Formats: sequence, C-alpha cells, structure tokens
Amino acid sequence: MKLGSLFLIALAVVLSGSAAAAAKLTVPKDGVIKVAVVLTDSATMIDFAGPWEVFQDSGQGNQGFQLYTVSETREPLKTTGGMTVIPEYTFDDAPVPRIVVVGAQKGSPKLVGWLKKMANDKDTDIVMSVCTGAFKLAATGLLDGKKATTHHDFHASLKERFPKVDVQKGLRYVQSDEKLFTAGGLTSGIDLALHVVELYFGRAEAERTAAYMEYGSTAWKEAR
Repeated sequence: MKLGSLFLIALAVVLSGSAAAAAKLTVPKDGVIKVAVVLTDSATMIDFAGPWEVFQDSGQGNQGFQLYTVSETREPLKTTGGMTVIPEYTFDDAPVPRIVVVGAQKGSPKLVGWLKKMANDKDTDIVMSVCTGAFKLAATGLLDGKKATTHHDFHASLKERFPKVDVQKGLRYVQSDEKLFTAGGLTSGIDLALHVVELYFGRAEAERTAAYMEYGSTAWKEAR
C-alpha cells in the first residue's frame, strides 16, 4: 500500500473520532436549554437527582441548562425515601422543554399523553427515561420496533408488557431513535445525562462535568 493511501486512511480515522466527540445538538439562541424533570409519587431519588446534578453542573459561558419539575398537579408529592417535593409546573402549563427526564415513579393519568406530546414537539430535542421510567415511555407506543433498556431486574417485565420493544440487556443506556433515549437503572441516568451534555457541548465539557462530580464511570463515552 502506498504511503499516500496510508496517510488518507489515518486521516479518516482521526476525523471520524473527532466527529464522534463533537457537539451534535444546537444550543438555543438564548443559550437556555430547558430541562423538564417529570415527578409523580414514589419517584426514585437518584433517577432524577443524578441527571439533575449533571445538567446543573454543565454549560459554557452564558449557555447552560434550566431545570424545572413537572407533575400532574402542584400538590406536594413523596419521592422514595420520604422526601417531599412541590412541583413547579403541571402537565397543562409547563414550558415546552428541549429535554425531558422521566425516571421510575408511580405515574399519573396525564403523564403518558404529555410524554408523547413532548416527543412529537418540534422544539424538543430529547426525551430520556431512567430505570423503569422506560415503561412510561414505552406506554406512548413510541418505542415500538426500537431498542430500549431499563433496570436489569425489569428486562423481562418490559418485554412482557411491551413485546414490540427490542429490550437490550447489559447496557448503561440506549439511543432508540433521533430523540428517544433510555437508561438502565439508577446511576445509569448519570451516564446518559453526560452523553446528552456531550451532544450539546462536546466531549471536553462532558469530561469536565464528570471530573467536577468526581464521577468515575466512563460508560457515557461509549456509543450505543
């Protein structure tokens, strides 16, 4: 093989690696990436607190994430462990977010419909589930025929209840389509949130965020 050909192959490898680490989502012109965190009774603490911490610690200059909670009503609710949370918005009046986070929780009558509406909104970039939040996302029908994951204790249940979903095992998170992402259980949501940071701001900012959080996992760097 000629030296010139070898050089072109090496250059292609370098460029493909750079592309994989480059930001792939556009930050809104005002610099604010709205993140709606869905909470209903029995919401699992780390499923929403993990991604919340990632997003609150990320950003560049005047660009960053604006987090808020959304629920059926503004009535106080109890998360796992007994913490009381008062939601900031309801499904009827919440601003349209760029990102939706839905973790394990009891759910409510309007939740599934709202998730489907947000996933179909042109201004929403990502709808991400954590742990058994995947069941809520699957209930919209949007995961039919697509890959998805959940907590390892619930792989079989997800497949049984939603046979059209291609359940993936042993993965921290899965990209189901252009907008939909599902994470495994608990801390997997942190990995997915770091991946989302990378999509907006690039690999360096995601690495900085992980280092600031003293988060040792590098699973978020692996393409799914």
